[in-house]
Amino acid sequence: MARVTIDDFFCKGCGLCVDVCPASILELDPAVITAKGYHPAHCVDQEKCTGCCSCATMCPDVAITVER
Repeated sequence: MARVTIDDFFCKGCGLCVDVCPASILELDPAVITAKGYHPAHCVDQEKCTGCCSCATMCPDVAITVER
């Protein structure tokens, strides 16, 4: 099973990972605001992650790690 991890310190909430995820399991977290003032992305269902790495490839801040 694949696992996606997003580092809130680096995530600026641009939403590119949300748009590119084929499984639609990423979203910006409206309940969390980082120290820099952003709503970071988070995974809503780790079980559905296919490990395609599209999110990590698209992230301009290198804030996403995908483990397979």
